[in-house]
Amino acid sequence: MSSIVAIVGRPNVGKSTFFNRLIRRREAIVDAVSGVTRDRHYGKSEWNGKEFSLIDTGGYVKGSDDVFEAEIDRQVELAIAEADAIIFMVDVESGVTGMDEDVANLLRKVKKPVFLVVNKVDNNKRAQDAVEFYALGLGEYFTIASINGSGTGDLLDAVIEALPDAEEESEEDQLPRFAVVGRPNAGKSSFINALIGEERYIVTDVAGTTRDAIDTKYNRFGFEFNLVDTAGIRRKSKVKEDLEFYSVMRSVRAIEQCDVCLLVLDATRGFDGQVQNIFWLAERNRKGIVILVNKWDLVEKETMTMRDIERSIRKEIEPFTDVPIVFISVVNKQRIYKAIETAVEVYKNRSKKIKTSKINEVMLPIIENYPPPAYKGKFVKIKYIMQLPTPQPQFAFFCNLPQYVREPYKRYLENKLREEFDFNGVPVSVYMRKK
Repeated sequence: MSSIVAIVGRPNVGKSTFFNRLIRRREAIVDAVSGVTRDRHYGKSEWNGKEFSLIDTGGYVKGSDDVFEAEIDRQVELAIAEADAIIFMVDVESGVTGMDEDVANLLRKVKKPVFLVVNKVDNNKRAQDAVEFYALGLGEYFTIASINGSGTGDLLDAVIEALPDAEEESEEDQLPRFAVVGRPNAGKSSFINALIGEERYIVTDVAGTTRDAIDTKYNRFGFEFNLVDTAGIRRKSKVKEDLEFYSVMRSVRAIEQCDVCLLVLDATRGFDGQVQNIFWLAERNRKGIVILVNKWDLVEKETMTMRDIERSIRKEIEPFTDVPIVFISVVNKQRIYKAIETAVEVYKNRSKKIKTSKINEVMLPIIENYPPPAYKGKFVKIKYIMQLPTPQPQFAFFCNLPQYVREPYKRYLENKLREEFDFNGVPVSVYMRKK
């Protein structure tokens, strides 16, 4: 499990700029999805081979001066509780302010590594001005300029040295992890209660009842895995409480650390923009996905209702349409075990390893019949294919001119791999490599 580093401080000291600079190193995970609560506030970074999760507490301090102190206190207290290390950012242009002192007062009591970072130091005069931050009583400080990255290397060296080493996974941690995700009040907790046959989770009509990502071991009917109930992920504009912000942060983390996402949506609300954001968040993290259309008992049905709804969902998730969709009713326990069977199948598809000889035997004749289109008068010849040793299906196609293979042809290869080897519910990555 990766460590968590929180960036705290008053508004407008450059936390978001610094945050964006760090997470850009992991574009596959963090390409910010518009409208998802983690947008600009949660991401993953890596330095010298050590991976860590990053929280930006910025943007949540608002209101007049008398509100600032209470808001900052709550932000920092929550970050302290959640994080393994804390970066406290101040601004050399403003000098030491009353709000900086408030944050420092809280951080001096902390028994976790705290790094005082003076931002916007991009010349010698400002480096000399930074000396006044010794007054905060937090010892040595680091000077950086987050706008151009100056000084961040020394800071990150110190941060990763202070982070705990990754723990060995217990046998239970090695079980497949299925995260039940969705927007608030879609029926996630009720779904897990129905599966395990007991009222393990509190269920109310109030959106946001579930505050944390909670694991439950499921061992029935020959299946064994960890089920993770998560807080509902809603639009950033709707996330007001600090506690809810961290609940959502843990939900996003649950998505990153699971194998399969069971995306529960409310049939009466449809596959709306927020559900789509969660879907693409799971897809960008290359997780297996099963879409569960819940509250099917509340929908007025005609002959083709199910087919029409399925078709409209697939339209929204193009081009990744090879995803199982199961219509369930948790209240009536309709098809809930079918949902689990489907999730297990998707997990097997995601873990599938295909022999190199088999891939080449199947795919090379297909490529020969429909080779990549010539580009700038150059002809691409694909000679060899192999599956990469990664947790999810990734394939390298070795050819003479990888730079001339366009996206539509890569999608064609992905679709052929799906047809031949059944990767239903799993994102497949295709890479072109120089042979």
